[in-house]
Amino acid sequence: MKYLNLALLIAFPIAWFAPLMRAALLPVFGMDEISLITGLQSLWRSDAALALVVTFFAVFAPYAKTLGLALIHFNLLSPRTLPALHIMGKLAMADVFLIALYIVIAKGAGYVTIEVAWGLYLFTALILISLAISILTARGLKPSAATGT
Repeated sequence: MKYLNLALLIAFPIAWFAPLMRAALLPVFGMDEISLITGLQSLWRSDAALALVVTFFAVFAPYAKTLGLALIHFNLLSPRTLPALHIMGKLAMADVFLIALYIVIAKGAGYVTIEVAWGLYLFTALILISLAISILTARGLKPSAATGT
């Protein structure tokens, strides 16, 4: 499990640059691929406060949680930090919800064509894998905490 968690440290940056969706103003024009990074770049130009929140949810929260779990797995961080790391994972899942909400809103506009790309599925899977690892880590540590080891 700890090696799967370490793999997330490589997979998250890949997901940040992977295309989340393809969008076009009208179906006649070519589709532009939007990744998390390109979306954040655009957001930083238009709304810095929202960009800061999304950057925290999409980049900082999942990566910090994964690093924290790795430190716990290698006995470099106290297991008492697991509740805080679990909250970080929930915050990262909020970002997936926001992306899905933006897609639904944009599709409802009528003039915008949006196609979900493989990066959205990758990012969502990584967040869910990270949540599963934290739950399994917490369950695995409970018996040793009860025995005092």
